[in-house]
Amino acid sequence: MSADIKSSTQARPPFFERHAAKLGVALPVVTLAATLGLWEFYIYASGTPAYKLPAPSDIVKATISGWSILFSSLLVTLRIALLGLLSAVIGGVVIAILFTRSRWIEMCFSPYAVILQVTPLIAIAPLLNIYFGFEATIYLSAFIVGFFPVLSNTLTGLRSTDRGLVNLFALYGASPLEILFRLQLPSALPYFLSGVRIAGGLSLIGAIAAELVSGAAGEGTGLAFRITESGYRGNIPRMFAAVLLICLCGILIYAVTSLVSWLLLRRWHESALRQDA
Repeated sequence: MSADIKSSTQARPPFFERHAAKLGVALPVVTLAATLGLWEFYIYASGTPAYKLPAPSDIVKATISGWSILFSSLLVTLRIALLGLLSAVIGGVVIAILFTRSRWIEMCFSPYAVILQVTPLIAIAPLLNIYFGFEATIYLSAFIVGFFPVLSNTLTGLRSTDRGLVNLFALYGASPLEILFRLQLPSALPYFLSGVRIAGGLSLIGAIAAELVSGAAGEGTGLAFRITESGYRGNIPRMFAAVLLICLCGILIYAVTSLVSWLLLRRWHESALRQDA
């Protein structure tokens, strides 16, 4: 009897494994709520003024009161970041395919892709602003920082295709284009989607950094200008509100790219199958 009880106890999965999905959602929410509660209590107990460190309630009030201005700036930042991400995705995939098609093309142009990646954005954004203008500078910055992750991951995926399957396709008379579209690109899809998730956050960072460096002002500017403007005016709660919207925007981009990745991979790739399990 004791042996049966022991075996059944061992066969039962641990609590954290049985409730992993619920805990994965609940624990971050509980942690965030506790952090905000402690933050609010500290401001109330210490009497810290809002111009030094606003309470979460002050940030919420500033977000509501300045919503029309903040939301219009959010749309500007989000639009340019998404355009930069889309261009980085298209450019990264096309260049990766060209690199796998021709060794000469890769040898000629791969150093320039690396240069774009390693050059600090704050060093070239002022130059871009001189030659291309404010909005084009933000777009190019979002493109530059998002381009290399897509290129690198897609190139790795294309080159990770099973060589035996490539030879099998060639044995059955498949053309190079058929091998590319029916074998190599599907095999590279997980790598490509991983690069897109990385590039999504980087494109937003590039857009914000370029706007800060460019120092443009006006009605058609994004959230970075609202941060600078709030700092000059001493409106620290609105500054925190703009930062909060940037964070939420980044979370939204990551969530959407992760959802697309899961939808495309959930029926066949091991990474998505493990998440479902």
